[in-house]
Order: sequence, then structure tokens, then C-alpha cells
Amino acid sequence: MRSVLGFLAVLLALVSAGQALSCIQCVSFGNRSCDGLSVSCRLDNVCGASYTVTTSGFSVVSRIYMRVCVPKNQCNLQGSVSVINVMSRFGGSCCNTDNCTPDLPTLPAVNTTFNGLVCRTCVSADSDWCYTKDTVQCTGNENMCLLQTTSITGEVSMNTALRGCTTKSLCDLSQHTAEYAGQKLDVRFICTGGTAGLYSGLTLSLVAILLTNII
Repeated sequence: MRSVLGFLAVLLALVSAGQALSCIQCVSFGNRSCDGLSVSCRLDNVCGASYTVTTSGFSVVSRIYMRVCVPKNQCNLQGSVSVINVMSRFGGSCCNTDNCTPDLPTLPAVNTTFNGLVCRTCVSADSDWCYTKDTVQCTGNENMCLLQTTSITGEVSMNTALRGCTTKSLCDLSQHTAEYAGQKLDVRFICTGGTAGLYSGLTLSLVAILLTNII
């Protein structure tokens, strides 16, 4: 009897370990909390929260707080992106029980010291590609040049692209996908290494050809 009970206990533990979490899904513009519906996550996901503050100069442009299912490797993510005269700082946090509330994510400190890297910068609101001669001087830990492409499909569909400076933490993601309110989000982060000064025209041309083939 004990052996049977022991087997059942192990079986129940394995079943429980393989169950997907349920997490709250919501978004708030301006507040540091939100509440919404509970959704079932993928097996490799946990309950996550992200907080993003975007500034232009010394003025706050937006504050976005979101709760959603996230892959475990994206927990405690921190970083920033600078495009033209705008900087977005972001942080993430996680918890791993049903409908739990993650701690408020911590944002990286602002560092305005130039680090010697110069990147192309541009924004496209209707395409997954942009390229101009405009540049931005990178600061702090933003030691990578970024091309970010975003594809949104569903009831509302759109493609966007931006170039600028970013932290290595964002480059390490490579790609991020998510679904929210019937919309599917696919974001790709393509980075070039932190070499001081602007990349030569030949190097940029080769990168452009490679990116065109990838995209």
C-alpha cells in the first residue's frame, strides 16, 4: 500500500509540475499597477510584469505598466533604448504561482555620459525598415547599435522599425513574441557591436544587405 501511495504522490507531483500557470493579463498607461483577466500561459512561461518609462530631455513622455505571461529567461530584464532625442528605460520582474502579482520592476539608472559609440537613428511608423544619415551619440551602458523591427497582426495590423543605441540585454533577446487581446506581436532585435565611432559605409552596406535577406 505504501509503495502505491508513494507512486501516486510522485505521479501527482509530476503532473503538477507540468501544468501551465494562469496569469493576469493587463496594461496601464500612467499607473504602476493594473488588473485584468486571468489567462493560461505556455508551459515554459511564468507571470511577468514590465514597466517602461520614456523620456525626452527632462520630460516624461509616457509610463507603461504591463502584466502578461513571459518566458522564464526574460525575468528581471533591464535595459534602455535611445532614438533621436528619446530614451526608453525598461525593467521586468516575475513570480511563479497562479495569478500572482510580480514586484514592481526596477528601472536602470539614467547615465548621460557619452561612451564613444555613434549609431544611425531613425523611426518608421509604417515599415519594418528604416535607414538615414542621422546619428545619435550613445551614453552609459548603451554600447550596441540596434535595428528593431515590430510586426503586429490581428484586428489591427502594422509594421514599425527604429534604429538607435541600446544595452546588450535587449540584444540578447534576439526576438520576442507575445499575444494580447487578440493581437500578435513579433519584435526582432538586430544589433551590431560596440565599436567607437561610426561604422564605415561599406560595413553598413553589407549589414543592410544581410538584414534585407533576414527580414
